[in-house]
Amino acid sequence: MQKKFLGLSAVLAVMTLTACETVQGAGRDIQTAGQVVQTESRQVQAGM
Repeated sequence: MQKKFLGLSAVLAVMTLTACETVQGAGRDIQTAGQVVQTESRQVQAGM
């Protein structure tokens, strides 16, 4: 699980650095990252 989270974090960091041209774009990237973290945490809590 920890390796999966670390890999996901690395991918999100790269996406943020490459796609973030404006403050609005950064906000969307951060929101998307938050949604991914929420989805992952729900799956962990459900035992998936």
